[in-house]
Amino acid sequence: MRQEFNFTLPGLGKPKSSRPDRIAEAVVQELAMLLRQEVQDARLLRVSFSRAQVSPDLKLAKIWFTVPEGADAAAILKALQHASGFFRSHLAKTLNLRRTPDLLFYHDRQSEEAERLERIFREIRSQEPAGEDGEGGGRG
Repeated sequence: MRQEFNFTLPGLGKPKSSRPDRIAEAVVQELAMLLRQEVQDARLLRVSFSRAQVSPDLKLAKIWFTVPEGADAAAILKALQHASGFFRSHLAKTLNLRRTPDLLFYHDRQSEEAERLERIFREIRSQEPAGEDGEGGGRG
C-alpha cells in the first residue's frame, strides 16, 4: 500500500487569490468611466474613486471616493448610495461576473488628512527661529 504525502505546511492555509484585487481594480475603472460619461447628477461631477476592496467571496465591494475641497461629502455619499443600483447594473453588463458585488461607498479622508498635516508642518517651520536652518549641528 502506497502512502500519499501532503506537501502543504500546517497553518498556512489556502493562498490568497488575486482575483478580488483584479475585480476591485476593474470596478474602480468602470465606475470612474461611468461618472465621466453617464452620470448626470451634478453632485458627482468632480468625485473620483481612490481605491476599492472586494471581499474574497466577491459578494461585497467597498469603494472609497474623494471629493474636492469644500464639497459636501455627506451629500455626495448619499448621491452615490442612491445611484448604486445603476452602478451595479452597469457593472453586471460589463464585468461578466456570476454575481455582481454589492457596493458600499466610503469617503476617503487620506488626502484631506495629508493636507492637514502638511499645513501643520508648514506652520511649525514658519515659527522656527531663523538661525537654526543653516548653522552647526554637524550634518553633512
